[in-house]
Amino acid sequence: MAEDVIILKNVWKIFGDRADEAMQAVIQRGLSKPEVLDEFGCVVGIADCSFTVTRGEIFCVMGLSGSGKSTMVRHLNRLIEPTAGEISVLGKDMLSLGGDALREMRAMHIGMVFQHMALLPHRTVRDNVGFPLQVRGEPKSKRWEVSQKCLNMVNLDGYEDRFPRELSGGMQQRVGLARALASDPAVLLMDEPFSALDPLIRRQLQDQFMALSNELNKTTVFITHDLDEAIRIGHRIAIMKDGRIVQVGTPEEIVTNPADDYVKDFVEGISKLKLVFARSIMQPMDSDDAAGIELSSCPRAADGTDLDQLIDIATTTEHPIVIQDDAKNDVGVITKSRLLKGIQGGKA
Repeated sequence: MAEDVIILKNVWKIFGDRADEAMQAVIQRGLSKPEVLDEFGCVVGIADCSFTVTRGEIFCVMGLSGSGKSTMVRHLNRLIEPTAGEISVLGKDMLSLGGDALREMRAMHIGMVFQHMALLPHRTVRDNVGFPLQVRGEPKSKRWEVSQKCLNMVNLDGYEDRFPRELSGGMQQRVGLARALASDPAVLLMDEPFSALDPLIRRQLQDQFMALSNELNKTTVFITHDLDEAIRIGHRIAIMKDGRIVQVGTPEEIVTNPADDYVKDFVEGISKLKLVFARSIMQPMDSDDAAGIELSSCPRAADGTDLDQLIDIATTTEHPIVIQDDAKNDVGVITKSRLLKGIQGGKA
């Protein structure tokens, strides 16, 4: 069973002098965010948020501006104190940590990457990357060794002695990522790190980040307002609205089974070809679709084959596609009509 590295349970953050009153009013009377502001002069940052993130998972949180996603991620390392709720990271109760213990947790175990890197302009790239280690009191030789290793990871070897002003925006983002990796944290918090970049550079950094995350087995909470980005890199996605988490699921679940009209509007223009898999649209072998099929003539595909690949297979044959599990057992069948319905609606 996967280990839960991050646990949020019923976390609230309401900004304002009457936060406790406002929270009770939301719970008891179901007040909306505008109503809370009007009656109590308080702003609902996040409301009753709960989720878990397992080790090595990239957990994307997305929503429109003001939905609470950046407020939520700052609770994980207690840059913001919650109004109520429970927060656990790496088995530690974050709300019980005192000053020294909290600083150690941030310095040793939780790395954060912001949209604006806030690189130190008077320090070289090498010194920027090694800055977290300097704060920890590591000797210069160790700082330079780790900086070089992290810069190699993000393909910035050769730029060690440059200053931030001499780098492009994408290169500065890589320095920020290298800096976050320098302390070798188990958890990465990334708040829209690529949103200000050109599309091509953004996609390259997404690829690089996914490769590094897989190689280093980092547990990541990734904030974005871009559903395409969330679907591309996230193992699971949480969608927020007005401080609340509306839906949590895999990209396939979010796209094919939106929880409400808000989520449905988000995913309406998303192509399903790379997101919906054979296991979701196949009919079992004992179904009417499979009755009378000469299995020996049918092509086979794994149950994890996506719609795009299924279309390629279907163009080469007039027969249905038989779907197999990991043990190569025939577990289902997809006819041409079933495939077309799956393309049209995500799930047949």
